[in-house]
Amino acid sequence: MASGVHENGFVLFSTEELSEMSGVKFGGDFVEVTCGCTSHRYGDSVGRLRIFVNGELEITCECTPGCREDKLTPAAFEKHSGRETARKWKNNVWVIVDGDKIPLYKTVLLKYYNQALKSSNGSSRSQSGRVCHRDEFVRCSNCNKERRFRLRTKEECRIHHDALADSDWTCADLPYDRITCDTDEERASRRVYRGCSRSPTCKGCTSCVCFGCDICRFSDCSCQTCIDFTRNAKLD
Repeated sequence: MASGVHENGFVLFSTEELSEMSGVKFGGDFVEVTCGCTSHRYGDSVGRLRIFVNGELEITCECTPGCREDKLTPAAFEKHSGRETARKWKNNVWVIVDGDKIPLYKTVLLKYYNQALKSSNGSSRSQSGRVCHRDEFVRCSNCNKERRFRLRTKEECRIHHDALADSDWTCADLPYDRITCDTDEERASRRVYRGCSRSPTCKGCTSCVCFGCDICRFSDCSCQTCIDFTRNAKLD
């Protein structure tokens, strides 16, 4: 892929739109740029923002060499950076254009996010920039520890979906995060953070709980929940 052209042939962004932006890279279905968020107390936190054609926005934080925060929503990255006036990620998260820090809302990078938001009338997306799925936990049948599942993509939702259905699921079945039964369980104080853009310690609300969508339901799954969703979707 070159000049922001997806492998299937459509253009994500023109060469002119990206020409002055720093850190531009192209992937199979996304464009990646350098981004950041500034805290008056902690300074700049730098990251890598991926813009997907389906409207998804995803940030990998590079605030320190050892930071392991990735697949963050812009809202979560804003909070992680220590920004004092959080909940305004479109204004506070910036990219570098011709050497200057430019807020996201002043760039073309929110084009697909805004289109997706309009097409869904806001019903299935939160203000964090992605479909609403908070983190969930599954208990290992071997060590009895709860393990976190991030549900940001269809692949991640399927991994959690299958793990939840498997009564013999163990830590060794996790395809990512090098976790074994010997790894410490997340502290209770950490587990309350589930990825809700409205409130960090939310216990479940309309901004982070999804009751079924194309990302977390699967036409090739034989469970009753997926069968019912697929049947109803065809009727619609």
